[in-house]
Amino acid sequence: MIYCLACAEEAWVTSISPQLRRVAMDPFSQLIFVISVTSFLIFQWLFHKGSPWVSKRISPGFLSLSDKQKVEWNSRTVSTFHAILVGIFCLCILLFDDAVNEDPVWGDPTLVKINVAITTGYLISDLLLIFYYWKAIGDKFFVIHHVAALYAYYYVLGQGMLPYFANFRLLAEFSTPCVNQRWFFEVLGYPKTSRPNMANGIAMAAVFFMVRIAVMPVYYTRMYGVYGTEAFYLVPWGGRVAWICSSICLDIMNIMWMHKIARGCYKVLRSARQSNAAKPQENGKTD
Repeated sequence: MIYCLACAEEAWVTSISPQLRRVAMDPFSQLIFVISVTSFLIFQWLFHKGSPWVSKRISPGFLSLSDKQKVEWNSRTVSTFHAILVGIFCLCILLFDDAVNEDPVWGDPTLVKINVAITTGYLISDLLLIFYYWKAIGDKFFVIHHVAALYAYYYVLGQGMLPYFANFRLLAEFSTPCVNQRWFFEVLGYPKTSRPNMANGIAMAAVFFMVRIAVMPVYYTRMYGVYGTEAFYLVPWGGRVAWICSSICLDIMNIMWMHKIARGCYKVLRSARQSNAAKPQENGKTD
């Protein structure tokens, strides 16, 4: 009977696909899982403890906010921290990781997996907070965005494919701090024509253009370069859909957002110029 049980166990182990066995036994996959869980816990702590503790010390206006505003404030603080951390890591990979740059589809994804694991922990954390505080920060668009991103990251973390393109997309995080800072100024009562608000608005428009619009030719040139190659056809259909379709949809939205940001920036600069022109000069006259 012991022999039969041993045979049955051997047959069960053999029936498991090599990919599943590799994932279950690969120490690096376990490390990626630990990084994702740790990332989730850290971002939860930052939202509930870290952000409130720091915010009330560096910004007295935080204490006068409503409960809903404090929830969004903490959410955006965590978002800014994540964007800076992941953005810097992403830029370092693009500049110095030769393996990923030389083979954008199947290059060694070690560093990219670590960066994506950090983002995965953040996205899951943010999703839970969105659902729990739906009345304060609930947004269907962000739910769709997070779920789509997690679906795409599955292929990076689970199968190690498309590391260059997954990492390249994280460049967009550099525009997040300026977007969040715009909300901080607004909720603290800064006029749109105040110097800090205007400086942030110009920086937001410039950074958004550089990391989301100006980089499009580079991204799609690399995509076109691998299209139809052997490496491309090794990517399963689900991976191709997550890669190509999501990229096109996201960039359509980026162009629409860029248009709105540019118009808003132009209106603020124009109103500020008109306001300065209407101020009386030393001789009591206006310009």
